[in-house]
Amino acid sequence: ARGVSQTFLIFVLTLFAKLGLNVCMSGSATSCEECLLIHPSCAWCAEEDFGRVGTLFSRCDLSQNLIYRGCEAQFIEHPRSVSSILKNTPLSSKSSGSTQHDVIQIQPQKISLSLRPGDPTTFEVQVRPVEDYPVDLYYLMDLSLSMKDDLDTIRNLGTKLAEEMKKLTSNFRLGFGTFVDKNMSPFSYTAPKYQENPCNGYKPFPKCIPSFGFRNLLSLTDKVDRFNEEVQKQMVSRNRDAPEGGFDAILQAAVCKERIGWRKEAYHLLVFATDDVPHLALDGKLAGLVQPHDGQCHLNDKNEYSASTKMDYPSLALLGEKLAESNIFLIFAVTKRHYVLYKNFTALIPGTTVEILDQSSKNIIQLIVTAYNNIRSKVELSVWDHPEDLSLAFTAICQDGQPLPGLRKCADLKIGDTVSFNVSIDAQNCPPQGTQKSFTIKPVGFKDRLEVVVDYRCSCGCTRLTQANSSRCSSVGIYACGTCRCEPGYRGAHCECGEGEVGTANLAACREADGKQVCSGRGECTCNQCWCFESEFGKIYGTFCECDDFSCARHKGILCSGHGDCHCGECKCHAGYIGDNCDCSTETAACVSEDGRMCSGRGSCVCGRCQCTEPGAFGDTCEKCPTCPDACATKRECIECHLFNTGKFTDNDTCQRMCKDEIIIKESLNSDDPSTVLCLYKTENDCVMKFTYSEHASGQSVLTALKEPECAAAPDAATVLLAVVGSILLVGIMLLAIWKLVITIHDRREFANFQSARSRARYEMVREIKYVCDTSAIVGRDSTIYSKYPFMVF
Repeated sequence: ARGVSQTFLIFVLTLFAKLGLNVCMSGSATSCEECLLIHPSCAWCAEEDFGRVGTLFSRCDLSQNLIYRGCEAQFIEHPRSVSSILKNTPLSSKSSGSTQHDVIQIQPQKISLSLRPGDPTTFEVQVRPVEDYPVDLYYLMDLSLSMKDDLDTIRNLGTKLAEEMKKLTSNFRLGFGTFVDKNMSPFSYTAPKYQENPCNGYKPFPKCIPSFGFRNLLSLTDKVDRFNEEVQKQMVSRNRDAPEGGFDAILQAAVCKERIGWRKEAYHLLVFATDDVPHLALDGKLAGLVQPHDGQCHLNDKNEYSASTKMDYPSLALLGEKLAESNIFLIFAVTKRHYVLYKNFTALIPGTTVEILDQSSKNIIQLIVTAYNNIRSKVELSVWDHPEDLSLAFTAICQDGQPLPGLRKCADLKIGDTVSFNVSIDAQNCPPQGTQKSFTIKPVGFKDRLEVVVDYRCSCGCTRLTQANSSRCSSVGIYACGTCRCEPGYRGAHCECGEGEVGTANLAACREADGKQVCSGRGECTCNQCWCFESEFGKIYGTFCECDDFSCARHKGILCSGHGDCHCGECKCHAGYIGDNCDCSTETAACVSEDGRMCSGRGSCVCGRCQCTEPGAFGDTCEKCPTCPDACATKRECIECHLFNTGKFTDNDTCQRMCKDEIIIKESLNSDDPSTVLCLYKTENDCVMKFTYSEHASGQSVLTALKEPECAAAPDAATVLLAVVGSILLVGIMLLAIWKLVITIHDRREFANFQSARSRARYEMVREIKYVCDTSAIVGRDSTIYSKYPFMVF
C-alpha cells in the first residue's frame, strides 16, 4: 500500500509540474523533511520571521521564490545530490610485469554519492583494455564417443595454440579438463556389464572408459607440453542419451578457482568444445536428483567432480552468475547444427561467445584466436549488488565520441582504445536515517571494478537546532526549522492562543458579513484574526482573505494578458494597454504601413492591430489587396523602380524598402488565371507596360511583368503615299465600273422595248391576214390587202 501511495503521489506531482503549478506548495508540507520529499526542486526556509503578517505562509517553495519573498539564503535548506571521487588512479596503457597488480583498466576506482530522492547525479567511468595482458585459457572438452575424431585432432593442440597466443600476449597459461555426463540411468549405461566398459558389444568402437561428470586433468600452467601429454592419455567414453553434462563441468571449472589455477590479474578464457546439446536444470529429476545445485566447488582429491550423482544440473542463471564472479569469458565451440541453440545461450549468459567447430575440431586454434580477438574488442559494464531503491541509466561514448543513451557496451575496439560511460543514478525514496549502501560497476570479464558508496540526503541541517518548550513558541511548543509545533490545546504561529479562546463570538470577527464563510474559506481564524492560506496560484490577502492576485480575467491563459497586475479580482493595466484583461494596446505604430499611411488607407487600427475594411485587403497593415482599385497603381511604382530605375521610388533605399515583392520577368503573360489581376499603364514613350499581380499562400506578393513594354511601330512615308494613290485609283475605277454598269443596264432595257414593239407589229399583221383567209373574203388577189401589205405574195 505504501508503494502504491508513493506512486500516486509522484503521478500527482508530475501532473502539477506539467500544468505549470507550484508542486512545492501543493504538498502542504509542515516540516522541512516533508518538504524535501515532495520534489527535488523544493526548498525550505528556516528563518524565524519569514513571511507576511496575517498570512499562513508556506516555507516550502522553490528557492528563487523563497529569496524573492525575503528569506535569506543562509536559512534556505535545499540539499542537492553530489558525487565525490575517493580513488582515481590513472588508466594503464600496457601490461607491466608478471604480477600485474599495478595494471588499471577502469577509472575511477571508488566514488561516494550523496543522493536526494528525485535529484539524479551523473558521473563518468572510463575503460581501457591494456596491451599484452596475461591470458589463462582452460580447454574443456566433451569426451563422449562422438568426439573421438576431435580427440585425435587436438593431440598436439597445446604447442600450436601457445605459438598462436604468443602473438597476442607474452604471458599465456593453458589448462585442460574433460566431461561426459552423470554416471547414472537414464543418462549413462549402468548395467553390470557396462560398469568397466560402456562400449561393451558396440562393434564400431568396442573399448571405452566409464562415464564421469568432470575431471580437471591439468591445472593452468605455462608448460604447454604437459597439455599435449594429458591429451595423449585420454580415451573417449559412451553415454546413453544425446545431451551431455557439460554445464556441470563449466560450473566446476568456474568456482574451483584455486584448483583450476585462475589468476586474478589475467583474462580468463574457458573454451567449451562439444558436438551436442547440454542437460539443463531439472533434467536431473529424471534420475531422482531433486537437490538443486549449490554453486560450490566439489572436486575431490582425484580432481573429479564428486557431487555429479548427488545434485541436479545447474541453471543458466546460476551458471551466468558464477562465470561473472570469476571474470570468465566462456567460448562455446560447437558444431554447426547446434550453433543457434548456443547462440541463444549467449544472450542469457554475459561475456559469452559462440563459434562453429569443425566435425573433427580442425579449426579449433583459429576458433580460439578469433573468439579472443572478439572478446578483446568489446567492453560491457555490469552492475553488482544493485540496491533496489536506486535507478541507474547508462550512456556509452565509444570511439566516435557520439553519446549512445541506454547502452552500456562498446564494440569494434582496438587494444589501447579508451571508451567512457556516463552513469546517471537516482534514489527512489528515503531509507532510515544513517543508512549507507554500496554497489559495484565492472567491465564484464575484467578484474578491475568501480566501488560506489551511497548515502542519502533526506534530512535538514536546521533539524539539529530543534528546541523543546522554546520561548519562541510561548514555552508550549517545539521550535524546529523556523516553525512551532504546539502542544495539544494551543495554536497560532507562536502557540500564543489556546483552543478554548476560539468560539462562535470570536469567529464573527473573521467573517466579512453574516452568512459569509470564515476568512472567506481561504484562511484560518486564529486569535480573532484571519491568517490567509498561501496558494500555489498566487497570494491571498485582505482582512477576511477576500482578495487575491490570480482571479482576474485572462487572455490566452495569461493573467491580465501579461500587460497588467491583478488586484483583488480586477486587472490594473500597465501604460499603453486597456480592456478588462489588458489585451488591447493603445499603440498605433504597428498599424502604420511602409508608405506612412494608417493601415494602408484600407482599414482602422484597433488595439494596436489593423482591421481591414476594404474588401479583399489583408496583411498586418492591410498592405495586400490584389482586387483593390489602387492595387495596380501601387505596384506600378515597384515595377518602374526595379526594372527601369524610374518613378518616384527611384532612390535605391526607397525601392528596396517599399518594394519587397517577388518580380518575375516573362516574354508573355497568362491573364486567364483567376487568382491574378492584370495591370497595364502607359509609359512616357506612349508604350503600354503590362504585368500581373497575385498573392502566394505564404502571403508574399508576386508580380509577373513583361520583359519590355509594348510599343506601336512608326508608319513609312512611301507606304502612306502608295496607299493614298492606290486608294484614289481604286475609287476612280470603282466609279467607272458603276457608270458602265448603269449605261449597260439602260441600253439593254431600251433594246428590249424595241424588240417587244417590233414583235407586236408582226403579230398584228399575221392575225389580220389570217382573218381574211378564214372568212374567204378574198378570192385571188385582193387589192386592198395587197396595197396594205405589198411585201406579201399570195
